[in-house]
Amino acid sequence: MATDYDAPRKQDEELNSDSIEELKAQRTQQQASQVDEDEAVAAEGFELPGADLSNEELSVRVLPKQNDEFTCMECFLVRHRSQLASEEGGVPICTDCAG
Repeated sequence: MATDYDAPRKQDEELNSDSIEELKAQRTQQQASQVDEDEAVAAEGFELPGADLSNEELSVRVLPKQNDEFTCMECFLVRHRSQLASEEGGVPICTDCAG
């Protein structure tokens, strides 16, 4: 919320004169003015220019796990052996998951 630093400030007696009921009414009025919008609904109506991929097919070449790679049993990502943090009980854990 923007603050106008040039505006005159209230004096102490003016601050104390605001009743609790007035402050509550102002707060509920501010909360009522905020709009709750569902992100999924907003995303459906948003379309990027030139992003029509309906007729496109994705072709990805998948390689099998190599000899110098392992699968982390925490995040289940295939990692290079240099990222192996520990292998306790035959369970390999990567450096990211080991923290």
